[in-house]
Amino acid sequence: MDITVEFAGEYYSPQPDEPFYVGRQGDLELDEDNLFLHRHFLEISHTDGLWWLSNVGARLTATVTDSSGGVNAWLAPGARLPIVFEQTTVVFTAGPVTYEFTIHSKAPTLRIDSSGGADSGQSTIGHVPLTVRQKLLILALAEPALKREGTGASEIPSSAQAAQRLGWTSTRFNRKLDNVCEKFDRIGVQGMRGGQGRLAMNRKARLVEYAVSSRLVTKDDLALLDAPVADAEDDEDS
Repeated sequence: MDITVEFAGEYYSPQPDEPFYVGRQGDLELDEDNLFLHRHFLEISHTDGLWWLSNVGARLTATVTDSSGGVNAWLAPGARLPIVFEQTTVVFTAGPVTYEFTIHSKAPTLRIDSSGGADSGQSTIGHVPLTVRQKLLILALAEPALKREGTGASEIPSSAQAAQRLGWTSTRFNRKLDNVCEKFDRIGVQGMRGGQGRLAMNRKARLVEYAVSSRLVTKDDLALLDAPVADAEDDEDS
């Protein structure tokens, strides 16, 4: 099965007889100046008749989805997933920068039926009801990623920048962020809960990764950021 890797308009062809590394250095060098990024973070290899995506890093995680965004998996350090879709999207964050690349397969072993889905052992995304302001918060954080053309890298805004974009105070923004992350945590989205060892940036990054990769927000939604919204202070806190 032939596969190609697409990043920022460039295409790479992993070979079955040797591992293909993605990271600060390797076969796909994403950003040699980003010290938050592992030297070798992800590995693409061919074993037992399948291509596999493995997380060989120590700290970072990646979000892996099919082309429709209907199947979503969280790839933690030490974990691996078979590359079975015609198009697999990989999104992850290192420091303030979010990266996205796509793996194309000429002979996928699994296709998603948009009417019924497929059971691949990964998490199938269900309906997540969002109020207007919850969606606006996500859009303010995901705006750079959504404005990017194709795959590549983009920076996640700080909480202060996102709050300013929305015309909110930082206190209000952080309270709404808590509410949104709690909602996703309740439906089982990993990486949304704070606590020891989890910085605010990690939680925002995971929120952006999930929302963009699952098509919860799209480029078409960006117009909402400049649309007037009636002031109902707590309508999004349910």
